[in-house]
Parts: sequence; structure tokens; C-alpha cells
Amino acid sequence: MKSDIPVTSLQRLPVYLNYLKTSGDGDQYISSGAIARALDMGEVLVRKDLAYTSAQGRTRVGYKREELIAALEDYLGCNDRKNAVIFGAGGLGCALLSYGGFKNYGIDVVAAFDNDKNKIGTEVDGKPVMDAAQACEGIAALGAKLAVICVPARYAQSVADLLINCGVRSILNFAPVLLKVPEGFTVRNIDVAANLAILSSLS
Repeated sequence: MKSDIPVTSLQRLPVYLNYLKTSGDGDQYISSGAIARALDMGEVLVRKDLAYTSAQGRTRVGYKREELIAALEDYLGCNDRKNAVIFGAGGLGCALLSYGGFKNYGIDVVAAFDNDKNKIGTEVDGKPVMDAAQACEGIAALGAKLAVICVPARYAQSVADLLINCGVRSILNFAPVLLKVPEGFTVRNIDVAANLAILSSLS
């Protein structure tokens, strides 16, 4: 069951998928050792992670590349397309609206919501910026299951509460504040400044 996979393993699966899709060395088969060396990871770790998927390795040759890609895509739900919305059409929100890489993982970012009258009714990369006051109606019409919060920290919790009331169960939060959500809802907090601070301390 997917609920049995450790979060750290789940976080690595998209890394493997991206590597397999972009390495393009032409080999039909690839071993867990080759993946581990390319990504500077332990071979046992890679093998354990891939064991959560339906991929079957072959003795001495490893995994058939296309079968492993398909197994990772299936496990990550890349073939079950989901719509996502952005809350906050500032610099970060607009950059995410324009980013095309989400499609590689079965996610279509279809619109943004904002309360700035100068932004409402405009488009970013062909995607509409809609009125935050009409969020529930818009989210329902778009069939969005995922949301990304790109608002200042002081507004993030109220936006999360609104999204939950609108039926969004999974939230990615870029605001530098830890959000509280009810049981059964999922939030991932991404603090860019904190991660840069960690890198700075190591450099």
C-alpha cells in the first residue's frame, strides 16, 4: 500500500523518474547500482525504494528502463491527471503558473486566485487569474484537487482554511509558516529561505 512507504522514499521516487527520463544513454536495461552511482546514493537504498513499485529487476541486467519508468509513473499517479491551482499571483505564483514541468508528473496547473483587482481577469501563460472571493466556485468548476499557496505568511493559514472549505485536500505551502490542517488533509511546507540558510551554513 502507498501509505506504507516512508516519506523519504516517496520523495526520492520522482528523482529516479526524472533521472531515467533525462539520462537518455540508450541502454535498454539499467541497474540499481547505476542509478545509485549517478545520483550519489546507496545501492541498497535505491533498491529498497524501487521495491515499493511494481518494477521487477532481472538478475545481472537490472531493470528494463521503460518498464521501470512506467512503474514509477504508475506509482506516482502520473497517468492519473490532476488539476492544481495557485493561490497568490505574485512573482512566485506567476512563475509556477508558467512552469511546464508539472505535466511530467500528471499535474496540470490550470489557474491562479488573487484578491488584487489589477490581476483578476488577466492571464499568465494562457491561464486565468481568478477572484479569490470566488475560489470555491472556481475550484469546483476546474475540478482542482491540489493547491499551492504563494501568499505572505500572515495570510497563509486563512488561505489554507479557505482551501479546505473548498474541498482541496492536498496543499503545497511556500509561505514561511507552518500550517495547521485537520486530520485527513495533507500539507507540505516549503521554506525556501530556510533551505538556503542550511546551504549557506554548509558552504
